Amino acid sequence: MKSALVLSGGGARGAYQVGVLKAIAELLPKHAHNPFSIISGTSSGAINAVALAASANNFQLSVKKVERIWRNLHVDRVYESGVVDLLKSCGRLAGSLFNQGIGTSRPLALLSTDPLRELLSHTIQFKNIQKRIDNGFLEAVAVTASGYTSGESVSFFQGNEKIKKWRKTRSVGVPAQLNVDHLLASSAIPTILPAQRISREYFGDGALRQLSPISPVIHMGAERIFVIGVSGNQKHLPKEYSDAHSPSLAHMVGHVYKCAFIDSLEADIEHLVRVNNLIKDIQECHQEKLLGRLRYLDFLAIEPSIQFDEIADKHVRDLPPGMRLIMKITGATGGLGGASMASYLLFESAFCQELINYGYQDAMEQASEILAFLK
Repeated sequence: MKSALVLSGGGARGAYQVGVLKAIAELLPKHAHNPFSIISGTSSGAINAVALAASANNFQLSVKKVERIWRNLHVDRVYESGVVDLLKSCGRLAGSLFNQGIGTSRPLALLSTDPLRELLSHTIQFKNIQKRIDNGFLEAVAVTASGYTSGESVSFFQGNEKIKKWRKTRSVGVPAQLNVDHLLASSAIPTILPAQRISREYFGDGALRQLSPISPVIHMGAERIFVIGVSGNQKHLPKEYSDAHSPSLAHMVGHVYKCAFIDSLEADIEHLVRVNNLIKDIQECHQEKLLGRLRYLDFLAIEPSIQFDEIADKHVRDLPPGMRLIMKITGATGGLGGASMASYLLFESAFCQELINYGYQDAMEQASEILAFLK
């Protein structure tokens, strides 16, 4: 059966996924090949997905490579965060008001991702992806981005010849030779990180119009699906904030990001569970003729046991001075309910290492379920 791995988006929260992957690598035999035939990622999940695909011949080694990136990460390796850089960006944003809100020299954004382009170009061997596919270690890997002109959720996939392009309402699958442009496009958080041009269209963060994050792997033939999300623990009640003031700017932005990065995945998981339960009921009634094109999909999701906002609130002080100032003036602190926004931009090693550790612990607590799924 074809097993698929789905890695959702969430900026710096993507470090949590690395911890889960690390646990899986330890549970598998040493030198084991990639256990997932199909890998799909969005935003920071896309970076993790492509990095895994490039070294699919040795899963443990590929996870170590991804972990090394995240454990040594700093903001200045992802985006330009100096005070002068931020002032220049603000100047470009102000200047765009005299040009119908359009950037003249580059796409408008608060932060430049030139450092991330350099980091990914040096750490991911994109040319190896096709080698892994040709040698049978992988069937396909997909990266999802959102088209600003078409308004479509586009999954750029690189895979074997059996996998064909698809088109559904606001969702398209397009074959491509994946490169750093696709990763930058998929992770381009609107207004914060710059849009990326691919062919004739500019693309932004893949979570924006991705109403069904699991659907790309289903289109590519997945029969079992393993999902690693980055939402907070739903059983853990968040802190109560005072209603004495309206939401801070960071609180509102963080709320929008949660809607984009998290809500669609959770809704898609609920839909998949409902369909699986429906199929079980039909089979128990011996009415298989009613199934039509419906098919049961084995499914396992790792749900974080933590609240990302609370952890981010502890690490805001790790940011460079310019970013700390932005977090302060926009209300990105736990006391004002805006730490959620900070959690997406906190590409600092201490924060990432803590998320990796929690991801590892959560996965190990479900070790028996993971092993049963992979077998």
